[in-house]
Amino acid sequence: MRAVRIVFFSAIILLLHVTIHAQYTTPPKYVPPNTRILFIFDASQSMLAFWESDRKIHIARKTLISIIDSLEGLDNVEMALRVYGHQKPVPPQDCNDTRLEVPFGKGNASQIRQELRFLNPMGTTPIAHSLELGAKDFPADCNNCRNIIILITDGIEACDGDPCAVSLELQRQGIVLKPFVIGIGIDEGFRKTFECIGHYYNAADEERFSEVMEVVISQALNSTTAQVNLLDIKGNPTETNVNMTFYDYFSGKIMYNYIHTMNNRGVPDTLVLDHLVTYRLRVNTIPPVEVDSFRVHVGKHTVIAADCPQGTLEVRVEGSNQYRGLQYIVRKADDMQTLNVQEINKQEKYLVGKYDLELPILPRLYIEGVKINQSTVTTVTIPRPGILNLIKSAPGYGSIYVRKSKKEEQWVCNLDPNVKNEMLVLQPGDYRIVFRAQNARQILYTINRTFEIKSGGSTAVNLY
Repeated sequence: MRAVRIVFFSAIILLLHVTIHAQYTTPPKYVPPNTRILFIFDASQSMLAFWESDRKIHIARKTLISIIDSLEGLDNVEMALRVYGHQKPVPPQDCNDTRLEVPFGKGNASQIRQELRFLNPMGTTPIAHSLELGAKDFPADCNNCRNIIILITDGIEACDGDPCAVSLELQRQGIVLKPFVIGIGIDEGFRKTFECIGHYYNAADEERFSEVMEVVISQALNSTTAQVNLLDIKGNPTETNVNMTFYDYFSGKIMYNYIHTMNNRGVPDTLVLDHLVTYRLRVNTIPPVEVDSFRVHVGKHTVIAADCPQGTLEVRVEGSNQYRGLQYIVRKADDMQTLNVQEINKQEKYLVGKYDLELPILPRLYIEGVKINQSTVTTVTIPRPGILNLIKSAPGYGSIYVRKSKKEEQWVCNLDPNVKNEMLVLQPGDYRIVFRAQNARQILYTINRTFEIKSGGSTAVNLY
């Protein structure tokens, strides 16, 4: 029985080892985000006009239904339909004529098709208002979602709204990615009017319209690959193992967070990024490095370069490891902003350059112009402190000064007025102590003592 138990527990331990090992050696499977597409469809009066083989409304309806059919079976795609210009005839003009006809939801493709089949164009073209309300059509309860608007129209804004301003604000708020705009036979002179709204495609004819719809859907669904080269002082991509944060340039929203990694071939590992986003990259070195306003492109592997040459800093106490846990401040040279609080006897990487250190020991130690070189450990060694034992006749008031010269003394600290005896850790050097007991009511009882602190030594001073 005992042998069986040993075999059983050995098997369990082996299974746990294999499971834990697998967790770290098998990379997680890439899970594409949920893409939510809001179609904003033009059903204004102008869509009744003939365009090549049929009326515009019939051609647009047929093509969009075909696209809906192709998207229906995709698990990571949800659709919704907003229509404008289909509720009130013109004249008079009703700039509120826009409505969400089919909200987002699984299995709603048949509803969208049904709504499209029975649209009756009659009204005006409130594009800006439709975009503004369209932002509210996306449910808020989704963590891994891409919100995309595809606007299909045959005319420009007919009300007093500003579609460009609305689109930009929606992007800044992080509600939607840059919209797609598909023009149906629109004059090329209006291209700039639509390009400020989003990615603009103009269908000059019926055949081109079908092609454009397919291109837009492909653009909306695809991601692309990229790599980040963290360059050393020679311009080679050798730096790694640092956090990288990708932000949406317009909204400031964090899109991705990765630890930079070299793959098995010794080159920066490949990332999958959304090509519809304009990015700002923050490489969280000390200090951080930023790459501003860049995009990646479908079908191309994008290489993003950032100058991040790094070296290592370490501060040690001469001949002792007992001060582990003591922290010091690191700043850029001639800059009072704190970059990092680092622990003594531990190593940390910094960008190549000069730094000032401040060690919170007594007296405060400032080390200026410490140079960090590429791929080199810069070690700063400070003298081992000594111990001062103060023996008082009674609690009292006093201060300690470090003697810089016969004419200059610098305040170090005040004594604790509530204790009789006191121990302090001080840097090696010459000091003066000035003290008066609390029960001594005359200034003549002030005591002056000078003393020396030696590295690693202990000094006792009697204050009576």
